[in-house]
Amino acid sequence: MTVRVQQTSNDYGIVVEPLAGLVTAWRGEHLLAKSTNARVMYETRLPPVVYFPKSDILAELEPAPGYNTFCPFKGTATYHHVKTGGEEIQNGAWCYLNALPEGQAVDGYVAFMPEAVTRIEHEGAAIERPPIGNITGPTVNWLLREAWLSKTPEELTASMGRKLVEDGIAVSRISILIWSLHPMIAGRNYIWTRDDDEVKSYAPSYENLESPQFRQSPLQHVADGLGGVRQKLDTNPDEFNFPIMEDLKQQGVTDYVAMPLPFSDGRINVMTLASDHPKGFTTANLGLIFECSALISRLFEVFALTSNATSLLETYLGKRTGARVLGGEIRRGDGDVIDAAILFCDLRHSTRLETELGREAYVGLLNRFFETTTDIVNARDGEVLKFIGDAILAIFPASAGHDHACRQAVAGAAEIVRALAEPDDKDGGMAMDCAIGIAYGDVTYGNVGSKERLDFTVIGSAANIAARLGDHGKVTGHAIVASEDVTQAAGYASLRLGRVELHNVAEPVEANAISSGDA
Repeated sequence: MTVRVQQTSNDYGIVVEPLAGLVTAWRGEHLLAKSTNARVMYETRLPPVVYFPKSDILAELEPAPGYNTFCPFKGTATYHHVKTGGEEIQNGAWCYLNALPEGQAVDGYVAFMPEAVTRIEHEGAAIERPPIGNITGPTVNWLLREAWLSKTPEELTASMGRKLVEDGIAVSRISILIWSLHPMIAGRNYIWTRDDDEVKSYAPSYENLESPQFRQSPLQHVADGLGGVRQKLDTNPDEFNFPIMEDLKQQGVTDYVAMPLPFSDGRINVMTLASDHPKGFTTANLGLIFECSALISRLFEVFALTSNATSLLETYLGKRTGARVLGGEIRRGDGDVIDAAILFCDLRHSTRLETELGREAYVGLLNRFFETTTDIVNARDGEVLKFIGDAILAIFPASAGHDHACRQAVAGAAEIVRALAEPDDKDGGMAMDCAIGIAYGDVTYGNVGSKERLDFTVIGSAANIAARLGDHGKVTGHAIVASEDVTQAAGYASLRLGRVELHNVAEPVEANAISSGDA
């Protein structure tokens, strides 16, 4: 392994110095601590913090079990409730019992939260914040000038990895976990490795999140809002029982950091970094990354917003319709007049099924109905535009011609009837019946509704006729009823029903019944 010299062009650092003379901490008129051995920690961009030896604490400290915070520089902080003057300040003091190397100078010392102490007095020089400089270097320059040009989250992840290496940080692996709004995919995980210089993308499902491997991972810890994680795999005490650490250690990792990437909506995403340098990450290394983390988070949020918008529109509107809306068709009246076969499929005996099965089991049955019909329609170049109670409205655009649209609609209808008739063990082995109507014509495919609440749908006589033909099939006992022009174009055998009077349709419609076994 080539050992790279780690040097970052930024001023982030931690300095601990002894405070000369007597130092006291007060809450109002009550003395909390009194010491001649106090120490002050200066950390870039943070106010100075005074630490007292535990033996010099005068207030009563009561352990706060189960409450910890984590600093990537100093380690895990344990907390105490502070009791003084008849009051108790919850989690008012903290200390590091097994500090990381950067925090060894205050290991075992106690510091007070700002809300617990009203003033600190000392005999030495005033405690002043050290001068703060500006960070710079390849990573910062890239973030400010070039990162926004990345076209994909994969490209952004890879570019960030390269810039960190260029900036003198011995990062060997980066993982970015971004949560998504998708009914099946929990999120996206992008993993970059320095040796391969490529990004592999994964889409963990919600079932993956229930696995022991994830539940016992740093990703779960950070995503739950419990703070970041850092483990120096050669020296850090076993504070975190994460099985993945042993695997990383065998891969040559010496230092590991997992940190939150919060989005503006409050969701906590996760970034992890691994180092294979013999000494792991330096304070300047991690300081640079943490200083830049907010901007990194916002860059990934831009991609996440686009991805979430796409998945939500596809989930609620369908793939084609969602793409049109995302493409800018968002005003009332936006849309086109198109030729299409319209399919209306209604689940039969819904009221009886809900009464017999109960609400929970019925909803499960209804979900199977929607899943079955949607999968079949999508597979045949159609799209389910909406679920209406216990029915679906689907469209088969005539982009490949009139006959093709009709064949796809009829074949899809027959496949739906056959699939629903098959018992499914998931809902007690129950089969389902449906009534399907199919019509063809020109329809307006676009936005209708109020000024602020729109629906992207189809409007036209073909949609109304398809729904009414389905109703007629219920009465006559035919599972599939289509207008005669549809059956002729589809080329399947059918039973002629003649001119059918349909509710709210001005003229009788020539209709044919189709057997699911003939299509």
